[in-house]
Amino acid sequence: MVHGVMPIGRLAPSPTGAQHIGNARTFLLAWLSIRAQQGRMLLRIEDIDSPRVKAGAAEQAIADLRWLGLDWDEGPDCPGVAAPYVQSHRRALYAAALEQLIAAEWVYPCTCSRSDVAEAASAPHAIVGHEGPIYPGTCATRHAAEAHELKQPYAWRFRASRVDRVIDDRFMGRRQMNVARELGDFVVAKSDGSPAYQLAVVVDDHHMGVTEVLRGDDLLTSAFRQLELYEFFGWSPPQFAHVPLVVGPDGRRLAKRHGDTRLATLREQGVSPERLVGFLAWSCGLGDAPTACRPAELVAEFTLQQMSHEPVVLDDTMFKSLSP
Repeated sequence: MVHGVMPIGRLAPSPTGAQHIGNARTFLLAWLSIRAQQGRMLLRIEDIDSPRVKAGAAEQAIADLRWLGLDWDEGPDCPGVAAPYVQSHRRALYAAALEQLIAAEWVYPCTCSRSDVAEAASAPHAIVGHEGPIYPGTCATRHAAEAHELKQPYAWRFRASRVDRVIDDRFMGRRQMNVARELGDFVVAKSDGSPAYQLAVVVDDHHMGVTEVLRGDDLLTSAFRQLELYEFFGWSPPQFAHVPLVVGPDGRRLAKRHGDTRLATLREQGVSPERLVGFLAWSCGLGDAPTACRPAELVAEFTLQQMSHEPVVLDDTMFKSLSP
């Protein structure tokens, strides 16, 4: 607890598919970090990516988290003052935030498709890691009022600043990035009218009082975009902690191509939650061996500083060690 402020974290599964070992590791770390600080944990279902949302996946995510031994103080199944805890039920908040951005001319209507952006990014430096091409500013001269004149679908794109922003990440340390130069203007509302990830999570984390966001390091660049939004709205950002992902032998983020690592499948195969938690804890540097345990048993000794900064490579031998 810092300066008397109750730490508040969140578990935020997206019901676009089943939760897997990589998700479980990050959720475990987020939970341990908050519980070690004697803080409060929220559960939020991030279901605004509607074309990819799978029926029943939200309920499955909750069941998976419960099975792991993780709990929360507020969520869809135990509402509190920050309700609702499902993003698709919070659209009015996102719409109000977007209207503020439009009124301030801090966003503009963009009719560029992904292929348009890709074709414009001919120079190699226009691509940043997994981010894809940097938006070239094709529609940036438009004013917000011009949206009513457009005959084609458009998204709302935020005018990124040229400020060198700094994040003192709880795990990665100090990081700096210039959003305009290194990432480009970014989408805050899609052409179908739904909010984009960057806007939704900033609005939610602010209104829910979240003080710490622990997630995978693939989202570090998102944190810098989100700082742009926090500054516009005059809100205080949370502390960020970006941790290494679980990757396959090819070094790529864990996915179907690496086999079936879904928690539901492990459960069906008879793997106990204690065995999986012990394995995940060991992969984080919490212990010398993958000893079966419950998450609550790890809280007292937990610190982020124990963790390796390298991603965890899940190969067949390691995966098979989980088998009962």
